[in-house]
Amino acid sequence: MKPFIACLMLTSPDGSLHPSRWTKSPDGDRSDFSKICDKVREELRGQAWMVGRVTMAEMAKGVPHAPEGPHNIKRPAHFANRNAKSFGIAIDRSGAVHYKGPDLFGDHIIALLGHDVPDSYLAELAADGVSYVIAETADFDVRTLLDVVNKELGIERIVLEGGAGTNGALLAAGLVDEINFIVAPALEGRSGTDSVVEFGPDGLTGKVELSLIDCQSLGHGMVNLRYAATGPRTERQ
Repeated sequence: MKPFIACLMLTSPDGSLHPSRWTKSPDGDRSDFSKICDKVREELRGQAWMVGRVTMAEMAKGVPHAPEGPHNIKRPAHFANRNAKSFGIAIDRSGAVHYKGPDLFGDHIIALLGHDVPDSYLAELAADGVSYVIAETADFDVRTLLDVVNKELGIERIVLEGGAGTNGALLAAGLVDEINFIVAPALEGRSGTDSVVEFGPDGLTGKVELSLIDCQSLGHGMVNLRYAATGPRTERQ
C-alpha cells in the first residue's frame, strides 16, 4: 500500500525556495520561519521525510567510495536497519548520491533506485549501512517502490520536501495526497529562480486538482495553505 504523502514547502508569496535571498520582514526572520516549519512538520506525523536526488546530494555531501570487488550485494532490496524510528528517503534513479554513513539528522537513509544502478554503487551503500530498494524494470515506478517500503518497514506517512522537479513529478504521478505551502512574509523577485513545483513545458494541467483543506495562521506573519491533492475529476468518475 502506498504511504500517505504530505508535501511540505516553506516558500515566499512569489514561490521562492531560498530564504537566504528573501527580503526582510518586521514580522520575523529566517530563524522564526524555520521554527514554524519544523512545528508543522511535526504535526504532519511523518515517519519519514523524502527528497529528490539534488536535494539529498546537497545534504549528504558524500563522495564516491565504492569498495573493491567482487561485490556480493542484494537485489532488489536491502534493509540495513529495520528498527529505526524515523527515515530519510532519497529518490535517486541514477544512483548519484553518496553518503557518509547510514543516517542523516538521526534518520535512517533509504535510497529508491533505478533498475540499472551498478553493483559497485550498491556495495557502497551496503558498506555505509544505507538501505535501498531497486526498481525491477526500466519503468521507474516510485509508487511500487514506496509500496515495498510500506510493506517491509511499516512506513505509512511521508513528508515530501523535494525540490520543484521532484514535487512536480510526484504530483503528476498521483502520489501526493496533501500539500502544505507555508508562506512567509518575504519576497525574492529574481528572474530564473527555483519554484515550489515544476513539471516540464506542459505543466500539471489535467494531471492534478487541489481543494482547500484549511488556511492556518502560524504567527510571525506566516500562513499554511493546506490543500488536498487528487487526480482530475474525469479520472475519479
